[in-house]
Amino acid sequence: QVHLVESGGGLVQAGGSLRLSCAASGSIFIFSSYTITWHRQAPGKQRELIAGIGSTGSTNYADSVKGRFTISRDNAKSTVYLQMNSLKPEDTAVYYCNVAKFGTPGYWGQGTQVTVSS
Repeated sequence: QVHLVESGGGLVQAGGSLRLSCAASGSIFIFSSYTITWHRQAPGKQRELIAGIGSTGSTNYADSVKGRFTISRDNAKSTVYLQMNSLKPEDTAVYYCNVAKFGTPGYWGQGTQVTVSS
């Protein structure tokens, strides 16, 4: 089985920073070949794709987080990260990672709560 565990969430003040981690284990044999994305979902709202990193290391971001969030990966550790700076109350959500091969729905972690106080 594929197992993804997000961590690093918590309660921070507006303007603060957090670094989220997503560690993969199980049946993902070649971690470097997967595309990794971060998503978030606030209560009553649609899940939003906010950042992605490809197998070559290329990255892209939603406009809502561009310039504030940075996605990275450590293939040797089968782990992806989301560095979140200049956090805003509207960033409050459950954050999920997804690990996928091209053209597949991929695998999801359980999510980690990020709460930004105002």
